[in-house]
Amino acid sequence: MITETHAAGLLRGMLEIPSSSYQERALADFLAEAMGDLGFQSHIDVVGNVIGVIEHGEGPTLMLLGHLDTVPGLLPVHSEDGKLYGRGAVDAKGPLAAMICAAAGATDFPGRIVVIGVVEEETPSSRGAMAIRATHDMPDALIVGEPSGWSSVVLGYKGKLDLRYTVRCPATHPSNPVPKASELAVACWDALVDLLGPDVGHDVFGRPGATLCQLNADLTTATADLSVRTPPGFDSEGLVRSLRARLPSGHLEVLNSVAACRADRSNPVARALVSGIRRLHAQPRLVVKTATSDMNTLAEVWDLPMATYGPGDSRLDHADNEHIVLSDYLRGIDVLSIAIAELARLPERSLR
Repeated sequence: MITETHAAGLLRGMLEIPSSSYQERALADFLAEAMGDLGFQSHIDVVGNVIGVIEHGEGPTLMLLGHLDTVPGLLPVHSEDGKLYGRGAVDAKGPLAAMICAAAGATDFPGRIVVIGVVEEETPSSRGAMAIRATHDMPDALIVGEPSGWSSVVLGYKGKLDLRYTVRCPATHPSNPVPKASELAVACWDALVDLLGPDVGHDVFGRPGATLCQLNADLTTATADLSVRTPPGFDSEGLVRSLRARLPSGHLEVLNSVAACRADRSNPVARALVSGIRRLHAQPRLVVKTATSDMNTLAEVWDLPMATYGPGDSRLDHADNEHIVLSDYLRGIDVLSIAIAELARLPERSLR
């Protein structure tokens, strides 16, 4: 069993290693050694994902997958009033550390537990998760590690469409009535919002939401990065065709496109996590998120029971005061431990 002191120390050690996207190797090395010490067979794959496996013999394969990378920006790592501060405490080193601890303590699981920390989740490419789905056999069940709050389970995420519009125009006087590059970039954004309709917004799971992520523009050159969070069933290809038809010049490039996902609330993984929360005397909440995670990437090709879970308040994602309440982190480990035990009791065929 993993002691509370060891669990807190593991997370603090992770927080003390900066791991912004594309810079995850030091953290992967740390976790490969830490998981090896806990009884995992651990290694780092060709794209930089750290993978730990515990074999307990015949039985189902359970995969627990979180991400190593954080957004840029260092935060001083410190403890205060029962909280542990640091970049990634919530998003998503806390959930990943909880999964490692719960898996290491699951000595009675009658199959195979695979814990993975993937790279580049915070980037459009999701290269780590893409590599896992391409190179690993589909497990029997999957828990994705993201901050849900210790008493909540995430069943779905919006999809995401990342676009880049670039345009160049001949040099001209500002008073010339011809469109300038900066004006064309703004017009592209206006056209996107118009196509999405009057109810566009990020506050509702069933409607798309748009963000103008970056705009670099002058009279002759402009680049605009646009992002659309898409609900289930959204026609991303149709939106791109319609937007291109409205652009008088320039080039619209699709940087990334991933569909929305939503798991059935009655699937074995969701039920097991709910059982763990109830065993700790809390009322579980089943929620959907308007953001996107590696659950989307894996759900595109893996049809299996899955849900997302992890301690931490997602409102602190990327925040300058990012922190996790240590008691919630420890509860998250307990919930995952109970969920793993629940899944172990199911026949392998019931997990598929």
